[in-house]
Amino acid sequence: MIPLIYGNTNTFLLGERPCGKTGGGFLLIDTDWAGTLLAFYRSLGKAGAEVRDIRFVLATHFHPDHIGLIPDLMKQGVRLVLTETQKDAVHASDGIFAKDPRSRRVWEPIRESEALILPFGESRAFLGELGLRGEIVPTPSHSPDSVSILMDDGDCFAGDLERRTYLSAYGEDAPVRRDWETILSHRPKPRRIHYAHGPAETLP
Repeated sequence: MIPLIYGNTNTFLLGERPCGKTGGGFLLIDTDWAGTLLAFYRSLGKAGAEVRDIRFVLATHFHPDHIGLIPDLMKQGVRLVLTETQKDAVHASDGIFAKDPRSRRVWEPIRESEALILPFGESRAFLGELGLRGEIVPTPSHSPDSVSILMDDGDCFAGDLERRTYLSAYGEDAPVRRDWETILSHRPKPRRIHYAHGPAETLP
């Protein structure tokens, strides 16, 4: 796992550099806002990687601070992965980018027709093709399209899911509690929760 922080959103590379014609390749989890491409390149370079090393990009959800570079990366051959709950959310942020003076000159709507549609039940096999062991699960309390990536090595990438330390503010039937039940029921149990904003959390 390689963290890439070049704006306000924590993004992550999972996997290994490509080996030969078909093996390996990174999965990028989230991007930052539209217009941060040069900063992304610098962060990627510091990590010793290049865009051509990235095979897929997956957004934890389709808010503007998580998807801003997806069209740029798709132009360079990175394939977008859409889970079955994300197909209708792809263009949710188009209007926000269109009104924002920083991004409206560079933002282009995502071409979802070129994406890989991934059912949750096939996520373990998909990650396995990249040499990764884990699964992608729906965690829709933040937004209906939100997902988390649970790795068997104990790392969990939870996007904007409310932190576990704040659960006492929610009722027993709150959707965020159900999301945490989903995460904590994974085996092996998660040990480190990586959020899109702020530091990671180590579970007891």
